[in-house]
Amino acid sequence: MTTADSSILVYLTPSEIERNGGGIAADEQAMLDTINQKVAGKESLKDLIAYLLNAGARTFPCDRIGLAFFEEDGQRAVAYSVETRYDPVVLKTGYMENIAGSSLKEIVDRGVVRIINDLEAYLREHPDSRSTQLLVQEGVRSNMTCPLTVEGRVVGVMFRSSRRPCAYDEHQALLHLRMAERLSQAVEKAWQIEQLRTANQAYLEMLAFVSHELKNPLASIITSTRLLTDGYMDPLTPRQAEWLNKIEHKAGYLMALIREYLDLARIESGPLHIHVAKQVDFMKEILTPAVSVTQDLIQQRHMTLTWPEESFAIEGDPSLLEIVLVNLLNNAAKYGKSEGRIRVTGRRTDKDFSVSVWNEGPGFQEADRDKLFRKFSRLKTPGAREQKGTGIGLYTCWRIVQLHGGRISARSEPGQWAEFTVLLPQPIRVA
Repeated sequence: MTTADSSILVYLTPSEIERNGGGIAADEQAMLDTINQKVAGKESLKDLIAYLLNAGARTFPCDRIGLAFFEEDGQRAVAYSVETRYDPVVLKTGYMENIAGSSLKEIVDRGVVRIINDLEAYLREHPDSRSTQLLVQEGVRSNMTCPLTVEGRVVGVMFRSSRRPCAYDEHQALLHLRMAERLSQAVEKAWQIEQLRTANQAYLEMLAFVSHELKNPLASIITSTRLLTDGYMDPLTPRQAEWLNKIEHKAGYLMALIREYLDLARIESGPLHIHVAKQVDFMKEILTPAVSVTQDLIQQRHMTLTWPEESFAIEGDPSLLEIVLVNLLNNAAKYGKSEGRIRVTGRRTDKDFSVSVWNEGPGFQEADRDKLFRKFSRLKTPGAREQKGTGIGLYTCWRIVQLHGGRISARSEPGQWAEFTVLLPQPIRVA
């Protein structure tokens, strides 16, 4: 077995590694075969990394193993998975570092293996290397890094580290490369998922930011137009009042869109935890606030709303259940029959709680039922096509009801009416 250059930093090309790395021993081949089996068994990439930490220790030094993916067209590395034999871990999953000016750039550009024989000495020569600072703080003294390739493109790197210096040579680099090659299928899947997750997160962050920035100016516009319409400044001509009503109506429509997008961003930006409260007054804490939000639209469409006269106590997250009622009432007003009726009914038993929102209107066809609670799905029935919408209100309802361990259903008599019902267990049983 040959020994890698004793310089602090060494780059080895695949051809050099193949030439000087020696053969693969029987126990090493057995480990590579096991990796193949685990990849074929569709084990997650993070589980495979944990296996490599334990199995690889019998073959060559390894106190830490990690994966990082490149993003922004290879301009930045983000730690995807970290497994160690020690605590505490300082350089953790999610850590980011720019590639420019880093020794990782050679790996990206040339597909070589990088070996740092002495991290303390490397840090003295590169005191601004933040990742090296953190690794030295963990007690790591040497490191070997090889590229992770998907369809000929370097999408990330695999790190193997030891707490003793000069731990790696060409033979261990050969094994490192062989492992990375066998992980390619799992890497590709994890990388694609990570790209989707990153894109979705960026979309939700932008959605929330834009919606939040628009919310206050629009609220101010609505308030100002109402003050003008009510004559607080000067008397208005009928034509001026008509135009102000149009402005208020359009601003109100935009506010409804913003509310839906903010609700979606809240639900999908990360794990959403419900805060179950006992003895929630359904009328006072859920239905009345929801009616106040949707009252303007109901009045604009000259619809009649009826709801239970008596309240009752339930278990649930009042803020999230208010969102459900707002969306159901908003849909009833938006897609219901102008000058038609909206009826809210509710009941509470020892085992469950249900609330239904019924409205006169075109309803929906039975074939469209499965589309109702899908994100961004909109029906193409004549009544639905005439109204603008986002296709996220009912999806948001479904997500919230699921969090409560309940069910949401819909039924309709096409051309006559539609009804949406939420059924929640009582008490709430959250996993």
